[in-house]
Amino acid sequence: MTPSCPPSTAEAGWLRRRGGEIALWLAVPLAVALFLPEYYLLATHVAALGLFALSLDLLVGYAGLLSLGHAMFFGIGAYTAGLLAVHGWGEPISGLLIAALVAGLLGLITSFAVLRVQHLAQLMVTLGFGLLVFEAANRARWLTGGDDGLQGMVVSPVLGMFEFDLFGQTAFFYTFVVLALCFIVATRIIDSPFGLTLEGLRENPKRMAAIGTPTAARLRQAYVFAAIFAGIAGALMAQTSQFVALETLSFGLSAEVLIMLLLGGAGHRYGGLVGAAVFVIARDLLSDLNPQYWQFGVGGVMVLVVLFAPGGVLGILRSLRQRLMPVARTSTTKAVPATPATKGGTA
Repeated sequence: MTPSCPPSTAEAGWLRRRGGEIALWLAVPLAVALFLPEYYLLATHVAALGLFALSLDLLVGYAGLLSLGHAMFFGIGAYTAGLLAVHGWGEPISGLLIAALVAGLLGLITSFAVLRVQHLAQLMVTLGFGLLVFEAANRARWLTGGDDGLQGMVVSPVLGMFEFDLFGQTAFFYTFVVLALCFIVATRIIDSPFGLTLEGLRENPKRMAAIGTPTAARLRQAYVFAAIFAGIAGALMAQTSQFVALETLSFGLSAEVLIMLLLGGAGHRYGGLVGAAVFVIARDLLSDLNPQYWQFGVGGVMVLVVLFAPGGVLGILRSLRQRLMPVARTSTTKAVPATPATKGGTA
């Protein structure tokens, strides 16, 4: 029987594996606070959209599902938190939880229709649901504000202590902490046997079904998880901006988050976060250069990514690492002198 490692040894090994990752998560908000305080609002936008892209990655990158209506969950989360705040329930954390519950329930209801079809038909079904919800919100002007947006939100201080200020400092740290917590949960899901099952379903669904995997149930669970994370992202966007635009439900936003994921790299843990940062920063810079035609720049970048880097930014980094690793191993092997064999046996 193999003795188990003592807790201190196991914790030390975990810290060695995750130490750089933890340091990165601590360094990002510190760098924004010290060197880029004027970009709090932009960083908040990146964090919320990064969580949105992460939710889509659970579907596209890991479960192999296709969606052109993922903004439906983002918008539902935003409107849920917004309507709660408008009608006197401005406590932000409970608003997030309720938005996650509503988005997850919508994901569960729509999943039965989405999972009945595959490939192109799946794109059409998700697009259809997104358009239906968008038009319903547009028609219900008395409730959502229609194309004027939902206004009059009053969001209470976070934990009763940290008020949302005009500079966006509280909004950024609040959004970043929620993003970090959701990333931890998503990582646990991806690394769990359930996450490995999703990857198996993505690669070979027939074989997974043949060995007894309940494919429909697993994909439905993934769809609901993605809806929950998207709902939280939408609620964060609503609470930090204290406004909900009808565009949070639009097809354009569904397309944008798919672009973010492709830029960062679908199926990579940080693909959605990196893609959201690249997309938002590029859009901000290009719109400063030309507010009317910044889409040409983004479109050109997308064409280049699809042609020369289909794995996105993180796919490029992974391929470079794989090319450099054999070189490093070869040089290390050559540097170690061979041990002479002893007489009458091996060394």
